[in-house]
Amino acid sequence: MDKRLGQMEALFKALGDMTRLRILGLLLTGEVCVCDIHESLKIPQPKASRHLAYLRRTGLVDTRRDGLWIHYRLGALTDPVMAALADAVRHALTHVGSVRRDAERLQSRNGCCVPSPAPVAAPSCCAAADVAPPAGPKGRPVIAAPSPAPAARQRT
Repeated sequence: MDKRLGQMEALFKALGDMTRLRILGLLLTGEVCVCDIHESLKIPQPKASRHLAYLRRTGLVDTRRDGLWIHYRLGALTDPVMAALADAVRHALTHVGSVRRDAERLQSRNGCCVPSPAPVAAPSCCAAADVAPPAGPKGRPVIAAPSPAPAARQRT
């Protein structure tokens, strides 16, 4: 099996849960302590920790220990395709009302800022040498033309 395909599957599974998406939305504000995460999301601490561990295994979040507390922040994915997917999700989360309300609860709890929609940069995956678009005649990229609409059937 292709390694990248397996990584994509793991990433999409991690993104396939509302609680994990809400956690990622909170982490858009920067580094957040696990205690602030579970309080802001109004979920039990063990549930928050379980979902954070899942996100950590996929590389979407990183951690820093400070005594008894563990602080989480968004991870930096090294694979350009995976990073492009994560960037798109992070941007999309800034447009979700419940994620914004979670961030406002976090802000009222610790004075942290609320994330605002950030522009998505050009896809980082296309800058990598190993992911070039297919080339057509004269080395130009191939752009798929839309399929023509099927002709409407007429009754006779």
